[in-house]
Parts: sequence; C-alpha cells; structure tokens
Amino acid sequence: MTRSVVSIVYVNDAPAAARFYGGLLNLSPSFETSGYITFDLGPGAELAVWSGQFEDLSPDVPRTGEVCLAIDGGPEELNATFEQWSSQGVTILREPHDLGFGLTFLAADPDGNRIRVAPRG
Repeated sequence: MTRSVVSIVYVNDAPAAARFYGGLLNLSPSFETSGYITFDLGPGAELAVWSGQFEDLSPDVPRTGEVCLAIDGGPEELNATFEQWSSQGVTILREPHDLGFGLTFLAADPDGNRIRVAPRG
C-alpha cells in the first residue's frame, strides 16, 4: 500500500494561499480545485491549502500547530532563508534563535498559520 502524509493548512482563499506557499517553496501546485490545492513535497509528503472549512480565519486567533520547513545547509542557509522571506514581506513572528535542536525562526502566512524553518534533523 502506498501512503502519503498530507499536511492541511486552513485558509480563507486557497488560490491566494497557494501563490504565497508556491512562492516561498518555489513549487507549483500538483493538484488544484477552487478551494483545495496541494503541493508535492517529495516521496510520501504533500502540503495542502484548503478554504471554505471555516468562516473568516483571523491571524489574531492563537494557532496550536505549525508547518515546519526542514532545511539542509546549517545556520548560513537558515539565515539566508530568513533574509529572503523578510525582504519578501513575510510576517516574521520570531527572528532566528537557538532552541537546542539548532537555529530556527518562526513566520506566519497571511491567515496567521505558523511556519517554522528549522534544520533537517
């Protein structure tokens, strides 16, 4: 049996969110409807943005989950990603800092969903 893990991010506008995530990850959607769009992240992993499940998601509502982008390259690559995202106007919730597993930073998408960038374990 083939298995895939799909991380779903609830958003207000799936096409707008897909443009945001596609730009950050330098990916094009692998599946697209008006309210549900996925990105193939590699064998067994996908990211989906899904709208219409909740009314008026607000960035002010506390979030209890994160999408984590695990990157190679060490602190230099993480800092370069931070600088690139900052220059693109991505909302930064916490600048690069060490949490014991390595340097990490925390950003948010336009709907307030958290995006952590951390080193690949």
